[in-house]
Amino acid sequence: MAAIIDFSFINQIKNKFGNLNNQQKNDYSDLDTTDYLTTIYKTLNINYPKFYKMDNLSKTGFLLSEFIVSNHPELQNRKDISVVAFNRISSLETDINYQKTITDSENFFPAPSLFVYTLPNIVTGEICIRNKFFGESTFYVIEKFNAEEIFNLTNDLFYKTETNYVLSSWLNCKDFKPQATMFLVSRNNVDSKLDFSPENISKICQTNFLID
Repeated sequence: MAAIIDFSFINQIKNKFGNLNNQQKNDYSDLDTTDYLTTIYKTLNINYPKFYKMDNLSKTGFLLSEFIVSNHPELQNRKDISVVAFNRISSLETDINYQKTITDSENFFPAPSLFVYTLPNIVTGEICIRNKFFGESTFYVIEKFNAEEIFNLTNDLFYKTETNYVLSSWLNCKDFKPQATMFLVSRNNVDSKLDFSPENISKICQTNFLID
């Protein structure tokens, strides 16, 4: 049975972020989302300038993956690792921002740097590029949080591909403030790790106030 090896989360509403063994409460509540995510980036001492060009959805997914991969450096540069993400609003924040650049014919300034992020699956691609993952890369937009669906679509990767590990995430937000989590899931349950199941997905999300 598959197992949850590690997980990370970012909850701007509750001013919390971290991973399984390092959960932090912070005082960044007065920051807007972009500054909030940038502050977390700086606390991790990451040197990846491309981060600053990303939209907030990609920044959130990127940071969640950094929390995990920094604890598991053996994951990098492998073809048996897949990345799958879910949310219920797609890339809506960026869509709105891009729409502002093309609505007014008198002030028409479409921005290619925004347009590329109107595709929500860019976030899984960013994570794969950063870590040289060569497995599957998929983004699903679902009507609401559904632990059973997240479990089934993630678990399918172990049966239909050569995947041995999956970074599976719920990348949602409330009022465009991240309430997101990512799980590192192993094909095999070793060392009595937490079973990967709909019940444990829900439990982790509810414990960290990541679902309404």
